[in-house]
Amino acid sequence: MKVLKHYYLWVVKVSEAQLEFIQTWGALGSSWGIPKSMAQIHALLLASKDEMSTEEIMDKIKISRGNANINLRELKNWKLVTKINKLGERKEFFQADHDIWSLAKNIVAERKKRELEPVLSFLAKMQSAKFVGNNEEIEHFKELVADLKDFVEQLDKLSELAIKFNDNIIFKKMINMMK
Repeated sequence: MKVLKHYYLWVVKVSEAQLEFIQTWGALGSSWGIPKSMAQIHALLLASKDEMSTEEIMDKIKISRGNANINLRELKNWKLVTKINKLGERKEFFQADHDIWSLAKNIVAERKKRELEPVLSFLAKMQSAKFVGNNEEIEHFKELVADLKDFVEQLDKLSELAIKFNDNIIFKKMINMMK
């Protein structure tokens, strides 16, 4: 028996695909706790081959100047976007880092700094605390803190490993081995 494969060509205008990408990235960002407009700006700059001015960003995403400025500043802090100065231009221009592996490393590094490190610091403080109260509750809480600290330390080590990967070929091979 011969099996025939059917391939369907999906034809979409690039502008429509970019708009859908921006909306989807915005929704994904929201589910990760990132402001929707910040994720949409990032998606717009990722989808754009060239740098864009603040005004162009505001026009495409339909946001205020204040919203654009706050989110562009935060994207620069995350090292996901670079400010470009053009000779003779008063406008500010921005461009996304288009290297997906670099982008992922920057996100992991920033989340590590903002999320894992404060939690580890808190858990270390809890481990060194002297608790008073019901002995069973104290033991239960100490065990919880120790288990959480161990888990977060493992996440921290994993994030460090991801950040230190210089050769993404090794990482890709590791991921493919897990399939």
